[in-house]
Amino acid sequence: MNILVTGGAGFIGCHMCERLVERGHQVTAADNLVLGLRDNLSALSGSNSFMFREMDVTDRAALDALFEQGRFDAVVHLAANSDIARSHADPGVDFVATLDTTYAVLDAMRRHGTRQIVFASTSAVYGEAQGVLREDRGPLLPISHYGAAKLASEAFISSYVANYGLQAWITRFPNVVGDRSTHGAIYDWARKLARTPDRLEVLGNGEQIKPYIHVDDLVDAILVAWDKGAAPVNLFNVGGDTRCSVREMAEITVEEWPLEARIDYTGGDRGWVGDVPSVEYDVSRIRALGWTPRMTSAQAVRAAARWAIGQVRQASDA
Repeated sequence: MNILVTGGAGFIGCHMCERLVERGHQVTAADNLVLGLRDNLSALSGSNSFMFREMDVTDRAALDALFEQGRFDAVVHLAANSDIARSHADPGVDFVATLDTTYAVLDAMRRHGTRQIVFASTSAVYGEAQGVLREDRGPLLPISHYGAAKLASEAFISSYVANYGLQAWITRFPNVVGDRSTHGAIYDWARKLARTPDRLEVLGNGEQIKPYIHVDDLVDAILVAWDKGAAPVNLFNVGGDTRCSVREMAEITVEEWPLEARIDYTGGDRGWVGDVPSVEYDVSRIRALGWTPRMTSAQAVRAAARWAIGQVRQASDA
């Protein structure tokens, strides 16, 4: 297949591009490099099956030209603002970087005859729903602009499927961790420890608890859903059966840090406005397809902390 990956230089996107090339696909990555990094794609620099375009997918003229040239069979749409805390200070960032990118991609697909879209959604669409989160449970009342823009994107995808004959695979996943991340708690903590090696400040009271998934497991799950989901709109929660508290995450991070460091909590039941303090997932639908994560939440957090700390130590030695 000939596949466009939007947000292809980002944390999830670079891993997705590598996996698709390994599968024998022709892959084009589009990224404006606001959150993504060109270096994330260095492993593909010599591949004849890969091309990178630095561009903003909300630039309709540039996107039309890319679709005209690429003749894509499918789009893996990962371009979005993925920083929930940032969007509290600047609500417009999610409207443009998340919702408008989705609309731009969908309409380019309509005009150019591309029929398949794989979309990265989020557990944030559920808001503060009580109990175990299931795909068929509502109402969906996000409490972050990020979650709202992802939910609106899902709605546009559904309407384009119904009106123009597209087929969609939507995955709602919680916190993703792993190598080549560009932000997030573990990424931030490693940099805090580099600045103050004997102390780690953690937002909230440490009791926030959520599932965490390693980026390698996530890419596996998305591809399984794409391979096996046969409905017009295929919707899956993606995650593991385990959760990890912020306190456990911080303790794991400090364990991986080579020096003794105390952990100070700022207090409160959430880290920032829009943060959901407790998330628990029903993942039976994706499990029924045969997928299961290789890492628990704690194992994924440890692997991510080890990588992030290695990066800051390497930078300090340079």
